[in-house]
Amino acid sequence: DRKNRRDNKRSRRARPISQGSGFFVSEDGYVVTNNHVIKGGTGYKVVMTDGTELDAKLVGTDPKTDLAVLKVDEKRKFSYVSFSQKKSRVGEWVVAVGNPFGLGGTVTAGIVSAEGRDIGSGPYDDYMQIDAAVNKGNSGGPAFNLNGQVVGVNTAIFSPSGGNVGIAFAIPASTVEEVVDDLIKSGKVTRGWLGVQIQPVTKDIAESLGLDDTNGAIVAEAQSDSPAAKAGINAGDVILTVNGIVVESPKTLARTIADYEPNETVKI
Repeated sequence: DRKNRRDNKRSRRARPISQGSGFFVSEDGYVVTNNHVIKGGTGYKVVMTDGTELDAKLVGTDPKTDLAVLKVDEKRKFSYVSFSQKKSRVGEWVVAVGNPFGLGGTVTAGIVSAEGRDIGSGPYDDYMQIDAAVNKGNSGGPAFNLNGQVVGVNTAIFSPSGGNVGIAFAIPASTVEEVVDDLIKSGKVTRGWLGVQIQPVTKDIAESLGLDDTNGAIVAEAQSDSPAAKAGINAGDVILTVNGIVVESPKTLARTIADYEPNETVKI
């Protein structure tokens, strides 16, 4: 009996299970979640709110924005949600839906606390901060506005204690929609690339260069054979705009360039 119990424990340890949240974005079964929820997985199951378990396959992932798409193949039409086409504003109400601590469907409410947060998770950080209660297991779940449209995907929390302290971060709907479309179409995300190492414009640097403000990104180096080098961009140049879009910081430059398709021409 003891040997059987030990064997059972070993077999359970050999098959770790990750839990998270997700949501359908089409009636034919495409599901959005976080990459870190499914990372390293060999099999995937979608558990519906009524407890029904459905097998799913991985369509594609984008680790740089921590997003992933799964597909459930069932001869049925799924209820699905749509993305908000309007940018959320600080102070607007949001409702977070997910599976905290594996409890099952849970709804919490709060407001948009801030926009454009950089939490150091990747080159395209542009998180919406919300104060709705989000905990482990909520990752990959949607944050809705009061019109029932998805405004973000709940992805991370700031928590010295490990529990909810009212600071959660969601990937904005505009980013999610673009990434999900790419993943569904081709299983991967394609981004524009400039090929420069950059640093921010400080107040002292702005004054020394005669700039009016600290907008822009200083080029530390243009990589050889990169689009930037071929276009004549040199170390010491300050990139201020891309196709008329103001470059507020190095992060802005990275996100703006990434939005263009390879081989597109941009004015810098």
